[in-house]
Amino acid sequence: MPYAAFAALGLIWGASFLLIKLGIRDMSPTVLVLVRSASGALTLAVIMRITGRPLFGSFWRARIVPFIIMAITNALLPWVLIAWGEQHVSSGLASILNSTTTLWAAILIYWVIPSERPSFINYIGVLIGLTGVVILVLPDISVHGVSGNFFGALAVVVAAVAYAVSALFQRTKLRGMSVYEQSFGQLVVTTALAIPIAAPAIPQVHLNWLSMGAVIALGVGGSGIAYLLYYYTMNSLGAVRATGVTFLVPITAVFWGVVLLNESLSLPTVIGMIVILAGIVLTNMRRAPRPQAAVERDSAAA
Repeated sequence: MPYAAFAALGLIWGASFLLIKLGIRDMSPTVLVLVRSASGALTLAVIMRITGRPLFGSFWRARIVPFIIMAITNALLPWVLIAWGEQHVSSGLASILNSTTTLWAAILIYWVIPSERPSFINYIGVLIGLTGVVILVLPDISVHGVSGNFFGALAVVVAAVAYAVSALFQRTKLRGMSVYEQSFGQLVVTTALAIPIAAPAIPQVHLNWLSMGAVIALGVGGSGIAYLLYYYTMNSLGAVRATGVTFLVPITAVFWGVVLLNESLSLPTVIGMIVILAGIVLTNMRRAPRPQAAVERDSAAA
């Protein structure tokens, strides 16, 4: 079940870069974040009411500070940075840089959560996955080039680091909490924080049905529903394995291109997909239990 959620999350987020590109045509990155978070929070509110879950229960009193931290590191900061970055770099380069989330998580977790340190083969899987992402987007880069500037690329890298930090924070501070409460709390706080930041740019928004529809779809699917899947995957598989979904994003972006735009599959694209999938498999290989552990327990019992 966790891997089904993992795959579904990859499919949903695979369309996110396209939706962001459509949205920033007619609104600023800050307004995009406001509309995205508000529509995501509203979606979760409806789901929670239908399923009989309280919207503002006791979980708020003890979790408001963690919600603020998660809202900043997992939504407000990376969403603004990626939206701004995509105004200055190609979507292919953005997808590569976004995929480094798993690498940052694998590096930081070594000190933050020693009990969940990846094995050597897991780290090899992370590097193979990154290599596959590069191979996958090479056809696009060869046609359009690595467009953009240093600061646009840096913005996406900082967003990837923020995602990694939020994943580790969630794993240490919000473990065991309902995925509904985590997702709804984060999106409500993100909306509240985004209002004053986006307010100055709201009068400049062009009300185009395509761009507005793209951002609302991004909020409903890419935030509301996707967060439920993401936190469920995080609680089930751990931080490094869950952030490995960023490797799937370029694959699912190609999938949507084939299904919706009748794009063809090139040989480099297929090779890139295979390499990425191999990297994901290696990243998700669990460390075998040490045989001496049982011997130590028997000795202690004696």
